Amino acid sequence: MTRLLVPLATPDLSAFTKTLKGFLDERHEAGKPPPSHVELLNLLARAAGMRNFATLKKAAVTAPASAPLAAANDEPAAAPESDAISLSTLSATVRKALLQFDASGRLVRLPNKLSVQQMTMWALWTQFAAHRKYTEKEVNAVANAFHTFGDQATLRRELVNMKLLGRKSDCSEYWKEAQRPSDEVQSFLRAWRAGLR
Repeated sequence: MTRLLVPLATPDLSAFTKTLKGFLDERHEAGKPPPSHVELLNLLARAAGMRNFATLKKAAVTAPASAPLAAANDEPAAAPESDAISLSTLSATVRKALLQFDASGRLVRLPNKLSVQQMTMWALWTQFAAHRKYTEKEVNAVANAFHTFGDQATLRRELVNMKLLGRKSDCSEYWKEAQRPSDEVQSFLRAWRAGLR
């Protein structure tokens, strides 16, 4: 039987390895033995923001070859190759939000218009893994890998204000909130992943 090659890409290797180390440390503290091959595949997929290896594998099969794999744990599925995305079919808010990103998909400025700003926060939300607790420092690391203007505190605050991230009152722990993006946001995320600018 031919083995399916499953690619794994990450925008920030440092954040990825810190997440993976956190999972391994949790296992160690719980007295569990080193992970098996399948368990390690699931941990790698979770560190990349996927629910498990099966989700990563499915995304690899359905994603266009040129598109990076995005987290699929709480998000809409990537558009199939046959669904060509055209800027002319997108709303004005989506088009304005896409203009806020550079060629590598990093946010270059915080938009002034609230609806456009909120749209861009959904892209940052996709960078967090579900069912995982983050420290403020880890949230900052994810945010810093996502933007170029050096204001992770504002991004973190906006994610919490939009209820895309939850946090303890003392800010010691953060987590990704399960949300269902609107149709417009889903269109934006598909276009952002496809690299439309």
